[in-house]
Amino acid sequence: MTTTKASPAPPAAERPGSQLGELHLRGISRAYGAHTALKPLDLTIRGGEFIALLGPSGCGKTTALNCLAGLLPLTAGEIVLDGKRVDTLPPEKRGFGMVFQNYALFPHLTVRANVAFGLKMRGVGKEETRRRVDQVLSLVRLTEHAHKHPGQLSGGQQQRVAIARAIVMEPPLVLMDEPLSNLDAALRLQMRSEIRRIHQEFGLTTLYVTHDQEEALSLADRLVVLHDGTVSQIGTPAELYEHPADPYVAGFMGYRNLLPLEVASADTGGVVAAGRGLTVRGTPVGEQPPRAGQNVIVAIRPEDLRPAEEGEQTVAEAVAEIVEYHGRVLHVEAVTRHGDRLHLKSHRQVHPGDTLPVAVDPERALVFPEADLPDLPDEEATP
Repeated sequence: MTTTKASPAPPAAERPGSQLGELHLRGISRAYGAHTALKPLDLTIRGGEFIALLGPSGCGKTTALNCLAGLLPLTAGEIVLDGKRVDTLPPEKRGFGMVFQNYALFPHLTVRANVAFGLKMRGVGKEETRRRVDQVLSLVRLTEHAHKHPGQLSGGQQQRVAIARAIVMEPPLVLMDEPLSNLDAALRLQMRSEIRRIHQEFGLTTLYVTHDQEEALSLADRLVVLHDGTVSQIGTPAELYEHPADPYVAGFMGYRNLLPLEVASADTGGVVAAGRGLTVRGTPVGEQPPRAGQNVIVAIRPEDLRPAEEGEQTVAEAVAEIVEYHGRVLHVEAVTRHGDRLHLKSHRQVHPGDTLPVAVDPERALVFPEADLPDLPDEEATP
């Protein structure tokens, strides 16, 4: 295997700062006849931020991105960039950079020519074009590949060309639409780090669309979780991970155990919810504490549900059905006698068919007021 020497990043003094002060999305929405794909969205993006729009297919995240890019007209609302309204401008007048899912590179042009294309179309001088292209090729570590064509590059290298082509224009905002979805798992991990590094070193402001919550958590300064065109929660990765606002966000943030139960008792020590052979002491979420007899949903992460120690208060007994080896920990899918499926982690040996008493610490079981359970694909609900 051959290796190439990475080009050094530009010195800090040569890196441009953010081209954006503040971008305001004020009640932007998009409807198709009677169907509203994006309900009014209010969001302020500050210069230098990395914002992720997160949700499953059909939640409205790509609609929001396309409205911001000018590829779709707004039904209502306005977009204001540093005090100037831009939603009335065509896409090319907004000056935003765009990185598409399929990269959209010109196959007959070299890497250098692909990156320089937008500058050439704008009539930027040859010397200035050369300087800016050299700078971004160094930043994305493609200087040694400048003479190659896209077909001679790996998927990750092609993606970096697409990013370079977007940022060489020095845009106030870079829009990225699921740019990692065409890469294999190992390359996705590598490119996540590259995207974050480029964002920081070039002083970008980035809006990033993804359905992968692990990707969003690792990249973004703030996350916007969308559900059926509506914002469910906006916050930092830590806020959404530790304090989801509702069962939908909890399910998307990896709380795979979503149990519809009934409050048996509630006091200053927390809530006891029970039903179908399950009994869970948990922590209520929301301004109004639940009352006895109220229907609730208890959310528990697999890593917080575990085989109980002797004498420990248990949630239920369940029979291990699927046991997956994940290195130092086993992921166990178990079924209670009433048919509830529980996902838990175990540091001790478990075999299919074993009967397990399971337990959870009360602060790790979140109790939400009753709501419709989110219907998320397994791969989107597991960090």
